[in-house]
Amino acid sequence: MTDEPVSRRIEIPGEVAAAEGVPDDLDSTVLDPFAVPDPTRRRRAGFVYVGAAAVTALGILAGLPGRMWLLVGGFLVLAGYHAVAGWHLRVREGRALEVANRATEFPVGHASAAVGFVGWRARPVWNVLVFSADEPPTMRGLVRVDGIDGTVVETYVEPIEEPAAP
Repeated sequence: MTDEPVSRRIEIPGEVAAAEGVPDDLDSTVLDPFAVPDPTRRRRAGFVYVGAAAVTALGILAGLPGRMWLLVGGFLVLAGYHAVAGWHLRVREGRALEVANRATEFPVGHASAAVGFVGWRARPVWNVLVFSADEPPTMRGLVRVDGIDGTVVETYVEPIEEPAAP
């Protein structure tokens, strides 16, 4: 075991990026590392809706039409939704890749993770695409990892068929 820090992002060595002509907006040596934003940001939007409901209610009390109470109710419903859909993404990219690596029956080479949302409360789930470590890869799979507790939600693995010769 080494004492080197574990990287939490995908890194492309500078010489490889230059040789391959990676554009500056995709080159990790030029930009800061990218991290998926935490869905708890949705709760801030809920506070905005609460504020809009309060302003509308004050407007009604100041003389706006009473039918606007429906608008106040709509704002409060939206605020409530944003409050319950603002999950904290406890499992980050690196951990999702580790869980996916252990969930497959083959050694993983290349892998890619993207977060998606499931259900009406928009629970975060990592969709991890994995390829076998052999060259060229002979297996591929999709491992879905829960973004809250890190459990494997679903796994699909299949062999990669070689293209037919012309």
